[in-house]
Amino acid sequence: MYHSSTQRKFWTFQSEEHLLDLRQTANHDFITNHRPRCKNEDTTFFLSEPEERLICRHYEHLLRDLCRNFEPPMPNSVMATGCAYLKRFYLHNSVMDHHPNYIMLTCLYLACKIEEFNVSIVQFCCNIKDNPSRAAEVILTLELLVMQALNFHLTVHNPYRPLEGFLIDLKTRYSSLRNPDQLRQGADEFLHRCIATDACLLFSPSQVSLAALVTSASKLGINIDSYVTDTLLGPENRSGLRDTVNIIKRMKCLVKNIEPLNPEIIKRLEKKLDICRNQELNPDSEVYKKKLQDMLDDEEENLFIKHNKEAEIMRQKEEDLLLNI
Repeated sequence: MYHSSTQRKFWTFQSEEHLLDLRQTANHDFITNHRPRCKNEDTTFFLSEPEERLICRHYEHLLRDLCRNFEPPMPNSVMATGCAYLKRFYLHNSVMDHHPNYIMLTCLYLACKIEEFNVSIVQFCCNIKDNPSRAAEVILTLELLVMQALNFHLTVHNPYRPLEGFLIDLKTRYSSLRNPDQLRQGADEFLHRCIATDACLLFSPSQVSLAALVTSASKLGINIDSYVTDTLLGPENRSGLRDTVNIIKRMKCLVKNIEPLNPEIIKRLEKKLDICRNQELNPDSEVYKKKLQDMLDDEEENLFIKHNKEAEIMRQKEEDLLLNI
């Protein structure tokens, strides 16, 4: 249940300002830790928080595109969970530390597991055009990192199930509307646009799905206000009605104000990211490969030392045993 979930406790925030504060902190922390790399105190060397957000939005868009074209066809719940993971990850991490390219794929692959959409890593990476074997290797490497960044809070409550519940409720308790299923298409479109916003970090799934229903009905010229006021909330819950109306207005505003991405700006920011990113966390960089090899060498050396110690202990025990005969 959402009301007792980690999603409500740890990943639902009071305002967009709170989300902005978290993202600004992640950006500031990266710049502070890597400022020695910046020549002549040039503050434009690194990405700003708004620039990071544009890159995140671009990769969220790519994730949704991948889901739409995925084979076998992918349920909407997997796409919504993958997007939620990606948004959560970059609340506390900078794209300059972890490039969204592989993080996006890892979030989606993890969502397939959690939502029980059964695809192997080979099947998953067959849907990736560029170097699928390399993608599989990096995804499996990053999987634990992503889960740690999410604090292992992997269950995501999406608005698709509450939407089905509302449609059933309309059929059974609201006879004024003869065909509630006519609201489905418009509601699905609203939910899809919501995924492009921060709605999953600000509102409960039932609030999002109710806003989708009300918006869909409004576009079709159907008034379901009495369903919300009388059937859902009841005439005695006037304060709850006021809060619900405000929440729906906020969500509509979020969806309406989605700004289109400019491909030229994204291309420029991608180039800037390639220059300023942390190469120690870039799986394709020589710095990363050398660091990984050094770690493997150290591990082999430690195993060799441990093996020698164990052999020496065994030899000493055998000598002691012979002396006691």
